[in-house]
Amino acid sequence: MGCILALDVGTKTIGVARADIVAKLASPHSTLSRQGVKKDTARLLHLVRELGAESIVVGLPYELDGTEGRSAKLARQIGEAIGEASGLPVHYQDERYSTVEAEHRLKQAGLDGRQRKSVIDQAAAAVILEDFLRLRPQD
Repeated sequence: MGCILALDVGTKTIGVARADIVAKLASPHSTLSRQGVKKDTARLLHLVRELGAESIVVGLPYELDGTEGRSAKLARQIGEAIGEASGLPVHYQDERYSTVEAEHRLKQAGLDGRQRKSVIDQAAAAVILEDFLRLRPQD
C-alpha cells in the first residue's frame, strides 16, 4: 500500500512528511538541503519511488493577504517539476502558520532549540499533510 508525501519547500531546505493511504496518519520523514530544482527533483523522485508514494502535497506559503509571493512560486516550481517527472498527482495546501504549529508541537514534546531546529521543516510538512487530509473530501 502506498503513501502520500508532503513537502515544505523553503529556500534552504525541503521538509518531507508521509502518511499511509489507509491509516492517514502523518509523520515527519526527513529534511533535504536545497541544491537547486533539478537536483532536488531527482532526490525527491528517489524518495517517491522508495516510499511508494501515490500523490504529493506541496505546502504553499501564501502571503497574509492570500497572494502568492516568491516563496509560493518556488514551491510551485518544485511541485510542477516532481509532478511532471513522476506522473503523480500534485496537490497544493495552504501552509500559513504550519511552522508556528510545528514549533509549538515540538516545544510541547520537550525538544530544546537545537533539537527543534533539526526537525522543524519535516514537522511542518507533517502539519501541512494533516491539514490536507483533514480538509480534503473523503473517498
